[in-house]
Amino acid sequence: MGPGWRAASTALVGCSVAVFVGLRRVALALPRPAAVRSRPSRDWRWLNLLVSFAHSVLAGLWAFFSLWHSPELLSDIQDGYSVSGHLLVCFSSGYFIHDSLDIIFNHQSRSSWEYLVHHAMALSAFISLIITGRFLVAAVLLLLVEVSNIFLTIRMLLKMSNVPSPALYEANKYINLVVYFAFRLAPQAYLTWYFLRYVEVQGQGAFLTANLLLLDAMILMYFSRLLRSDFFPSLRKGSAGRDVDGEKFLID
Repeated sequence: MGPGWRAASTALVGCSVAVFVGLRRVALALPRPAAVRSRPSRDWRWLNLLVSFAHSVLAGLWAFFSLWHSPELLSDIQDGYSVSGHLLVCFSSGYFIHDSLDIIFNHQSRSSWEYLVHHAMALSAFISLIITGRFLVAAVLLLLVEVSNIFLTIRMLLKMSNVPSPALYEANKYINLVVYFAFRLAPQAYLTWYFLRYVEVQGQGAFLTANLLLLDAMILMYFSRLLRSDFFPSLRKGSAGRDVDGEKFLID
């Protein structure tokens, strides 16, 4: 990738940040459920989740249809390239920057520190992909996780809004579990196997492999929390009376 393309990519990331700033302003103008309005501390989290939901829908469907339209990319995970995939990585980089700044500037770093760690990992990996033009297909595969995040975010929004229909939450709970396997665990497992088997553990390959293994640990931790909260509540420890304000997506 030449300097001109890198400069263009930087501009695209900046435009993406501006898009999410605009989406947050739109979310700010939307009506909030009574359960959110009655708790000022929930305002930030509600707005943050709405912006996250918008990114999940856009990026998840973008990643899915990019791979659906060009399945040949999967035959060359290291050096395969598509303009759509490159634009998607720039778009999601802008979201991770915006969300990190949103967390920090609204003094939510303590309760959302795991997401700051995740965003730092994702951004460092994406920057290396943008600079080198390599492993972009791996990034698109990883961004399939955003399809799963659609239902994870719906889950949290339902909890925060105290929706009176438990059937809606129950339906989303099982859809969420299936989609979690299909779009989060399966792509992550495949990429981990691929990197450990085929990618040289040096330079960018070593850096991305380390990032991937750390992400594996985080995903398994989140999955364990999700199972305990939604399917085995009797196994939860120390969660009595915990408010959803204390966690961003998964716990309780």
